[in-house]
Amino acid sequence: MSKYSSMAPTERLPEWLRRPIGDASALERVQGLVKQNRLHTICEEGRCPNRGECYAAGTATFLLGGSICTRSCAFCQVEKGQAPMAVDPAEAQRVADAVEAMQLRYVVLTAVARDDLADHGATLFTTTMAAIRARNPLIAIEVLTPDFWGGVPDRNQAMAAQRERLATVLAAEPVCFNHNLETVQRLQGEVRRGATYERSLGLLAASRELAPHIPTKSGLMLGLGESRDEVIAAMRDLRAVDCQRLTLGQYLRPSLAHIPVDRYWTPQEFDELGAVAHELGFAQVRSGPLVRSSYHAAD
Repeated sequence: MSKYSSMAPTERLPEWLRRPIGDASALERVQGLVKQNRLHTICEEGRCPNRGECYAAGTATFLLGGSICTRSCAFCQVEKGQAPMAVDPAEAQRVADAVEAMQLRYVVLTAVARDDLADHGATLFTTTMAAIRARNPLIAIEVLTPDFWGGVPDRNQAMAAQRERLATVLAAEPVCFNHNLETVQRLQGEVRRGATYERSLGLLAASRELAPHIPTKSGLMLGLGESRDEVIAAMRDLRAVDCQRLTLGQYLRPSLAHIPVDRYWTPQEFDELGAVAHELGFAQVRSGPLVRSSYHAAD
């Protein structure tokens, strides 16, 4: 049982977080195609509130590497485990089949953390990108990756391995490289088990160094106990590594087994933080209670 299971919600969901399901026909069609192709999407696995809207707009986020993650982050709905299933060699072609059937124009590829694999899942991204482009080379593909960290005990060797895995993904030329910081520095240990603030910033910095023509993007969840000053400090740290795009959204507790919501930030507060982000130099900012990493990604 999770240590959070006894922590009942302390606030009712505000009205601004209650939204209709959206385009029900698009939602049903995409869910059918995903099930038919035995795929996973973070839209469904993470119970994203925007999935009907995104599906109708021709955007979806596919979850590669199966449905079991080797990390146990306190906020995430995706199933955790240390013995994920073997990599499915046909997964890339099935994703390409679904992208073609859904007539998507913009695809986001993400993956569960696969610390059990030698390349930590880097080639999951590249093989899927190649399969999609073999059908339609004009489809834009954004990647949202884990940190690719680990596998060797020496820190310098681990950094070199992380950089090599990152370079593999960037060589496939995604239109955007996304890696989420998720929360402020003080809360990293509680929220992101197995990841660190410094490693994530280092990954984003390395991406700018290795492929300066590919924009970088990151996201923060609010409502985990952070202060406004801490959020701004995290935004400054992201700009210090030349991150160009930012998403800010409200954390919503997926179940009683996950870390509770500390508070719900208001739409006005999100607008104010979005304005600060623009002042700090982010080229693109999406800030709002229902914003998620891939929200309006095609824009």
